[in-house]
Amino acid sequence: MPKVSQEHLDARRQQIIDAAQARFASHGFARTSMADIVAESGLSNGAIYRYFTSKDAIVVAVCEQSSEALPKALTVEAIDGFLEYVRNLARDTDHARLVAQIYAEAAISPSLGAVVQQQLSAMRAAIAALVPAHRRRDTEQIAEAFVAICSSYSQQLAIRGDLDPAPFSTALMAIVKGH
Repeated sequence: MPKVSQEHLDARRQQIIDAAQARFASHGFARTSMADIVAESGLSNGAIYRYFTSKDAIVVAVCEQSSEALPKALTVEAIDGFLEYVRNLARDTDHARLVAQIYAEAAISPSLGAVVQQQLSAMRAAIAALVPAHRRRDTEQIAEAFVAICSSYSQQLAIRGDLDPAPFSTALMAIVKGH
């Protein structure tokens, strides 16, 4: 029997994660069964269970891939670009709905909660590293507020649909500048 390449194994695993992401975003975690993921992926039960022992393991894998790209600087242009990216991702892939599902599930699943807490901590650290020198005294507060507003924008997109990022960008810049 020929050996299957790691590239093939990785592609099959990603196929399962992609199918689960689509199903979770449209139906939620509670209303998605393993049979639904099998059907969405086009793979067999055995193929799914080769990579994941349970739906919870798939949920964690989905969450681990759902980290947000952050702005490269805390400037108006970079923040506008970042929020527009989040907006397009929500519109094109239902990403905001998926994140809303992840947050809801993380509130009741300790393993998923730990992954989400780690991601939020990494986001705060990344933003803290970008805080301008004249605001370094308030780095932790700026990073905390920045991530909270970005999370809120994503949640608003999940509930309200396409939403102008301008008010969120204005609020973020006010926090960064200290106004």
